[in-house]
Amino acid sequence: MRKVVLITGASSGVGLALCRRLLKEDDELHLCLACRNLSKAEAVRDALLASHPTAEVSIVQVDVSSLPSVFRASKELKQRFQRLDYVYLNAGIMPNPRLNIKALFRGLFSRKVIHMFSTAEGLLTQNDKITADGLQEVFETNVFGHFILLQELESLLCHSDRPSRLIWTSSRNAKKSNFSLEDIQHSRGQEPYSSSKYAIDLLSVALNRKFNQQGLYSSVVCPGTMLTNITYGILPPLIWTLIMPIIWLLRFFANAFTLTPDNGTEALVWLFHQKPESLNPLVKYLSATNGFGSNYVTSRKMDLDEDIAEKFYQNLLELEKRIRVTIQKTDTQS
Repeated sequence: MRKVVLITGASSGVGLALCRRLLKEDDELHLCLACRNLSKAEAVRDALLASHPTAEVSIVQVDVSSLPSVFRASKELKQRFQRLDYVYLNAGIMPNPRLNIKALFRGLFSRKVIHMFSTAEGLLTQNDKITADGLQEVFETNVFGHFILLQELESLLCHSDRPSRLIWTSSRNAKKSNFSLEDIQHSRGQEPYSSSKYAIDLLSVALNRKFNQQGLYSSVVCPGTMLTNITYGILPPLIWTLIMPIIWLLRFFANAFTLTPDNGTEALVWLFHQKPESLNPLVKYLSATNGFGSNYVTSRKMDLDEDIAEKFYQNLLELEKRIRVTIQKTDTQS
């Protein structure tokens, strides 16, 4: 029986590179590409099947920043599959990132210069906006849309005979200082991306506490600093080209500069082969690349409190409940 792997954000960046690498590992997989743009997903599917004709590749259209889209996709997936073996929760956004020039120059002349470039800590702010669902866009896309997807797909994920895996794309930039239980959507802050990634870390820990006994395990990964659509939104491609020699030099001092999506998938592919029972739920697994271009996986204990993780999970459940009541009222009125 083919293992079924669902990947959100599979049509570009890390998601696309992950599809290619997983099929190199096992070309008997059934990959389900969960993508917003149907035409891009179809092109990716055709290319994957051309290079791996024994694989099975399907598509489900979903926009995780739209709850109606998530509900439609969930219904479709439950009609197609009896179980999901792996779910890579990879789709995410960093809208309109702005470089904090003052913080950059302060960091250049501090002892934390390598750490600053490795994590982008304090360097980036973003302009968030409200979605049609009335939620902050970064929070809904990176966290809540995926949470609702998992809630809807619970029957496909919890099987005692063989464990299922959740693997989240988090970040080294997930900072406790940017997250607050009183403002889980980060509506009053300027670093919603960092807040959302810390929220992912909390959610993963809470999901393990709730579902491990039912055969569902969750892990978080950081793919490192890569040149993708997100990073090209921070600086123009020409600037990245000019500073690339500096970044290559920094690789000898910091392993976070994976640079390409293919390198960035190292930890995601490594987790594909691990027994989930052997993994530490309080650890984040990091894709790393050394100065000579060799890829490897390292790990780091997450800076979080398990009780806060549980409280955050309960906050998500309360938000879900309020949204479902609103949807029911809207459906009744229409």
